[in-house]
Amino acid sequence: MFTRADGTFLFARWGRPIVPIVFGVDDATLSVMKGAIEAVVALADHKMAETDPDLGANLLVFFFREWNELLETPGLDRLVPDLVPLVGRLEAADANQYRLFRFEPHGAIKAAFVFVRMDAEMSKVAAEDIALAQAVQTILLWSDVAFMDKGPLARLGEQVVLRPDIAALVRAGYDPTMPAVANDPSHALRLSARANRDLPV
Repeated sequence: MFTRADGTFLFARWGRPIVPIVFGVDDATLSVMKGAIEAVVALADHKMAETDPDLGANLLVFFFREWNELLETPGLDRLVPDLVPLVGRLEAADANQYRLFRFEPHGAIKAAFVFVRMDAEMSKVAAEDIALAQAVQTILLWSDVAFMDKGPLARLGEQVVLRPDIAALVRAGYDPTMPAVANDPSHALRLSARANRDLPV
């Protein structure tokens, strides 16, 4: 879950309280998105805050129809490096989501930018499911291939919930005895031991 496509291992969690702001949604969807973030932060036993001393908000979530709308967002090019070529790559790939992270000097997550393009496929997904999936995918620095074969959510009857193994990994990742950042693959063994301890038998 934390070994990247190039074979490198990198684990990171947030090093500061999370302050979310959501763009491009109505009030009802805004409350759904913030509720999902609050739930995942509570699962991690992490903290939220009203404002970030450096950035104001440090988790920025954008919903839109077309990638080029990002180029018209005032000031976004100052927050997201190489925005124009990034949008070009995402358009070429016909992507419908992208996450970009910034890091503290010691490597913990400092900020995250979440971009969700509401294409035909994404528009079929319930707002609650999109919100929960994006919240859990920004609470840790997952591998770029972590959810390629299987997403972080699972269906339980009529309800869509966070997969128990992913929930257990989130809790393990925020264990106060564990480091906020790790580059050594042995960290995966420590995470696994704690996560398996939390899973129902």
